[in-house]
Amino acid sequence: MSKLTKNFTAQEFACREGGCPAGPLAENMQELAKNLQVIRDAIGKPVNIISGYRSPTYNKKIGGAKKSQHMEAKAADIKVSGMEPKEVHTIVLTLIKEGKIKQGGVGVYSTFVHYDIRGRAARWSGS
Repeated sequence: MSKLTKNFTAQEFACREGGCPAGPLAENMQELAKNLQVIRDAIGKPVNIISGYRSPTYNKKIGGAKKSQHMEAKAADIKVSGMEPKEVHTIVLTLIKEGKIKQGGVGVYSTFVHYDIRGRAARWSGS
């Protein structure tokens, strides 16, 4: 599968049902991967993508938000082994504040962090 950055491949972002996005969505995925690479480099550990691109059908099936950034290939739910989501969340917010990664949505959950590149600040915490 094609490499997007030093540590991320397109396959990691593929929808659980239906493969990788194409066209403009593939460009979004490339931009997201570049931002996630900055996060990985800052943390110094692998960043595991537990949910990347979602087709509208799959997003609806799993109860995703109606206007989910995942359907635009602009979002990833991530975990870092050995780190609590709150720690990862803090690092992501710091990198945004420092202008090192794109402004976007950041949500912290009990087992993962959501990061997206929507271009405007959105913050939340989930269950």
